[in-house]
Amino acid sequence: MSVTTPFWISVFLDFAAGDFERGVTFWAGVTGCRVSSRRGDDGEFATLVPPDGDDFLRVQELREAPGRLHLDLHVPDPGAAAHEAVTLGAMVVTRHRHGYVVLSSPGGLTFCFVRHRSTQRPRPRSWPGGHRSLVDQVCLDIPAGRHEAELAFWTALTGWELRHSPWADEFHSLVRPPGMPVRLLLQRLGEPEGTVRAHLDISTTDRAAETERHRALGARVQHE
Repeated sequence: MSVTTPFWISVFLDFAAGDFERGVTFWAGVTGCRVSSRRGDDGEFATLVPPDGDDFLRVQELREAPGRLHLDLHVPDPGAAAHEAVTLGAMVVTRHRHGYVVLSSPGGLTFCFVRHRSTQRPRPRSWPGGHRSLVDQVCLDIPAGRHEAELAFWTALTGWELRHSPWADEFHSLVRPPGMPVRLLLQRLGEPEGTVRAHLDISTTDRAAETERHRALGARVQHE
């Protein structure tokens, strides 16, 4: 196992300053989590705390940047992991005095190495009407010109097996170890160039009911 192989992954929802309160309220409703007290030097961080298991969704208010999603990879030694990640093509952005390291993938996706211990994946939430749902996957949206490099990078970084989708040529997945809170899906976009970005995928036992629940919370349907 490599020093970069995560024992847990957290997902950070990073909101532009004017969108923070509205965004956090929406995602707390989507997940059924409570919002922790804010922390950080400027009170910029909070956690979406699930009713059971360990948290894996966190929020951040960005002062001078647009909204985005980034990953926290939990490892025993963030410094050693960052050193190895650089040899794989990452770039260090910040080494924080609290011990975590902020990096960028070869295609520009922000991720961090952190130490926090977590082991227990939360259970899906049950909703009125009987269906269940859970944030289950992070999809990396990769411009075509960066696709091969990102596949190689994330496979080497995590040490997880890479599989090509039998249903759609543009998708690859990294096989999630038991207990890991989220899967990683890598999608090749039609656009030739650009920065890698990411979005959340939610698993549910009733897609129509879950869609309506999100709409009631303020979401807009873009494609069906």
